[in-house]
Amino acid sequence: MGVVNVTPDSFSDGGKHLEPSAAIAAGRRMLDEGAAIIDVGGESTRPGSTRVSAAEELRRVLPVLEGLEGMPVSIDTAKAEVARHALGLGAELVNDVTALRGDADLAELVAESGAYLCLMHMQGEPRTMQAQPSYDDVVVEVASFLEERLRFAVAAGIAEERICLDPGIGFGKTVEQNFELVRRLDVVTALGRPVVVGFSRKSSLGRILGDPAATTGPLSASLAAAVAAYERGATIIRAHDVREHVEALTVAAAVAG
Repeated sequence: MGVVNVTPDSFSDGGKHLEPSAAIAAGRRMLDEGAAIIDVGGESTRPGSTRVSAAEELRRVLPVLEGLEGMPVSIDTAKAEVARHALGLGAELVNDVTALRGDADLAELVAESGAYLCLMHMQGEPRTMQAQPSYDDVVVEVASFLEERLRFAVAAGIAEERICLDPGIGFGKTVEQNFELVRRLDVVTALGRPVVVGFSRKSSLGRILGDPAATTGPLSASLAAAVAAYERGATIIRAHDVREHVEALTVAAAVAG
């Protein structure tokens, strides 16, 4: 899953794809490099970020979705209004960081459209989620949350086979908790749905390498985390550097046989 953030303030590439032409070109390049789907988002969810209106989110993403129409695209949004327009332009998956808690209308929309859905775990909300993350057992609690949200989505009429789960690396977790989630990813995969892992460029990668003030991590660390997640059962790797991730995962798959 290639990442195209159409935002001025995303943690690693804010502003890089703010112009529609740049975002469209990036999406097409990622598909050429081997991405299976492009995740387009118009609202940053980095730690400390603030929400934007549906109108502003649509202003950012609609030209990009139009430019990528006919290509495999997901929409990274928690708003039903944004998702509705995206699905109308051919988006296949709704990637909701709130796991259907942010907009009461989103579950019904996804159910009626027949789209795929990604449910992500986040403790708190982006503005405050990294203030003091606290768990007794982060893996058990994340898996329990995702299981409950999966049941909610199915009860709302969304086909279970169209749902994937994301433990939410960096969304209300410490450095140690992020690595623990990947280390024990089997607890999440045991829920029986495809698991998405998005460790690409996250600050935990820079901090584990010795920079306590890191806001991003290097490509080398992103690749290592992606391969580790793949080896532990992740189905979808969400990444900014598509070509390098495709190459690393191709080799990992060859080694695994």
